[in-house]
Amino acid sequence: MADEQDFGSSDVLVDELFATTQQLRIFVDGRLREHGASVARLRALRVLARTGQPLRMRDLSDLLGNAPRTTTTIVDSLERDGLVERIRHPEDRRAFLLALTDLGARHYREAEELDGVALAVATGTLAPAEREQLRALLGRIRQAVADSTE
Repeated sequence: MADEQDFGSSDVLVDELFATTQQLRIFVDGRLREHGASVARLRALRVLARTGQPLRMRDLSDLLGNAPRTTTTIVDSLERDGLVERIRHPEDRRAFLLALTDLGARHYREAEELDGVALAVATGTLAPAEREQLRALLGRIRQAVADSTE
């Protein structure tokens, strides 16, 4: 059986970044799932909470960087659990807006706290200077990508 690294990119650094991101997501997702949450659901709730206003599904999808179908699946789940509601758009009778319910806002705050604790565990071995160094290095990679797409 081949090692999972055999199927990665042509750059071991990129493989390490992807593997770390995937492992972090699985770790945090596990912590959130113990309390009925998930990373995907938290991200949607976070966008709705932080924008402070109801959003169209398309806008939420764009802000999440998800395919519309993925966002629909997440929102359907949130709505089923009473965390999000669809309300008629005041200017477009065909459209709906998504808004957090009171239960959704409470669930968001609880999940945000769990997320913070899990990420503190995951990154707790890094000294403050190492955190800043890693942030700067990742920022340089993002900037190189942005510069090459202009």
